[in-house]
Amino acid sequence: MKFTVAIDGPAASGKGTIARAIAEKFGFAHLDTGLLYRAVGRRTMDQGRGVVDEGVAILVAKELRPEDLKRPDLRGSLASKAASRVAAIPEVREALLKFQRDFAAQEGGAVLDGRDIGTVICPKAEVKLFVTATEETRAQRRHAELTAKGEKRTLEMVLFDLKARDARDAGRDTAPLAAAEDALLLDTTEMSIEEATAAAFAAVQEKLRD
Repeated sequence: MKFTVAIDGPAASGKGTIARAIAEKFGFAHLDTGLLYRAVGRRTMDQGRGVVDEGVAILVAKELRPEDLKRPDLRGSLASKAASRVAAIPEVREALLKFQRDFAAQEGGAVLDGRDIGTVICPKAEVKLFVTATEETRAQRRHAELTAKGEKRTLEMVLFDLKARDARDAGRDTAPLAAAEDALLLDTTEMSIEEATAAAFAAVQEKLRD
């Protein structure tokens, strides 16, 4: 069986949590596509001694390996900033396109979360979700996450970075962040994790019954 769930949304909206829950409940493979860009960004910075060079980023993207996604530093703020920069490079996105589509087409079902899954990577996905929340709510979530990891950053700094990330993601020329026309909108601002995942489960279950 081939069945694809495409989940998009801005940073700290809850899309990753929902994606992992769907994968576990229905036995689907899961790919956090943001890790691809984080991995490319970090390797690019490593090779450029802290600088994100476009040419280097393109080469890194073409050579990306599954093991590169296991780096322990891919969830930090540095990787997030680097990811946003390399994601705006059309050649990087093109290099990673096949990786993502092959993953989505595997037998047994797959769920992918990112920012252009339902619009570009898997426009024919059986289920499309767009997960969002207010900027303030998302900033509070990300701040708590970073604090738990020992990063010393104020809420104001996190909110500033999040707004900048949103602007870059929505304003880039190639595959900007946007909800697919046929995506189910999930605003998690006032929703508990249980409520959000229950709504997502229902959407998947409905399509599986069709």
